[in-house]
Amino acid sequence: MRWRISTGVPLVIDNAYGVPFPGIIFSDARPLWNPNIVLCMSLSKLGLPGSRCGIIIANEKIITAISNMNGIISLAPGGIGPAMMCEMIKRQDLLRLSETVIKPFYYQRVQETIAIIRRYLPEERCLIHKPEGAIFLWLWFKDLPISTELLYQRLKKRGVLMVPGDYFFPGLDKPWPHTTSVCA
Repeated sequence: MRWRISTGVPLVIDNAYGVPFPGIIFSDARPLWNPNIVLCMSLSKLGLPGSRCGIIIANEKIITAISNMNGIISLAPGGIGPAMMCEMIKRQDLLRLSETVIKPFYYQRVQETIAIIRRYLPEERCLIHKPEGAIFLWLWFKDLPISTELLYQRLKKRGVLMVPGDYFFPGLDKPWPHTTSVCA
């Protein structure tokens, strides 16, 4: 981080789940800021995925460049998302909504999902990375006898969504046991 600050290289942070909103982080987290940060947020995790509204907080020079680019790429951006966001900020509803509705909703879902996984998969066969927030769980299958791709195909037929772990470990020179992890 110090290197980026001293060289002026922008640090882009994908803050789709973080603080201050939507706040789907189950551990203690604080917003980070310096003039080289480009903080990207979205309304989709607030239950407004169709609003197609992203929020970028950055220094004025970066915001101007992104605005100019967006004006060319998105000739007709929707206005409902920004209008709703402005009202929520004016009424100071955004942080309250994140803390009292969004975060508890996702936390409950994570707990329910872990209980279901544990009902069928004991810890000896499947480890669950500590869920610190967001809407994903990382699972690591010990001695998985099939590829995570084949597991994906089988689970997909049963209506279970997961991402094979192999995609998260490109370019390894030799096998690593954690490539049998999945994002569910």
